[in-house]
Amino acid sequence: MLDHIPVLDTQRLTLRAPKKADLPTLTAFFETERSHMVGGPADATGAFTKLTARIGHWAVLGYGLWHIDSRENGDFLGWAGIINPPGWDEPELGWTLFAHAEGKGYAFEAARAARAFAAQEFKLDGLISYIHPDNTRSRALAEKLGAAYERDGAVMGTPCQIWRHPKEAA
Repeated sequence: MLDHIPVLDTQRLTLRAPKKADLPTLTAFFETERSHMVGGPADATGAFTKLTARIGHWAVLGYGLWHIDSRENGDFLGWAGIINPPGWDEPELGWTLFAHAEGKGYAFEAARAARAFAAQEFKLDGLISYIHPDNTRSRALAEKLGAAYERDGAVMGTPCQIWRHPKEAA
């Protein structure tokens, strides 16, 4: 059923379809305050809904979030990809890593791969990222990816900054 979701391999990572086996890790993450920048905290039902929404996003729009695994040991590290649910201004390049995966360059590697693939295969180029003003790590990553602050905005009623990524095809 998820065969239409492409698998992307980078030097250290595999970006792959979300799957049921990810649910315990997602549930543990969404039960923490750490998830507040990405729609949490949430209980087990909320985590299940988020997982099924990711799969549904791919089915409805043809693109979405990949789950990120370490190629070295298969560890589920987080997610990255393109989302555009109702209420978004335009498709967004987003990323989230679990605490144990931060500080190793994985988000940069995954976001670059997702952004390049989206430009080439989905014709989504010059994407935005919604970033909470307090999320200094995501702002630093956006800058490292070549994105520039564009304007203040809001997503789902929450104030944010909108960062514009450079066009891949340029």
